[in-house]
Amino acid sequence: MDATTTRQRIAETLRENPATASDLSQTVGVPRSSVYDHLPHVAQSLDDTDEQFLVAPPECRNCGFSAFDDPVNYPSRCPDCRSESIEEAVFKIE
Repeated sequence: MDATTTRQRIAETLRENPATASDLSQTVGVPRSSVYDHLPHVAQSLDDTDEQFLVAPPECRNCGFSAFDDPVNYPSRCPDCRSESIEEAVFKIE
């Protein structure tokens, strides 16, 4: 049995390749909402290390807006054009 935690598996996945929360959900085997709960803790665990938690923010597919208040979240719609077509944020550890 694998003794690693969900957060450890998320971190390992992000060290190997950039991924969205949906990608991580499939890879790690937890719901996407749970991935969003774990990501701030994964980022915090890198404090005092030489690694960085990087985020390419979500982006509206309709108008290109990407200045969302919280990039470690999945917005339901664009504040500019109200479109619900939002590209997921991409996370990476390097």
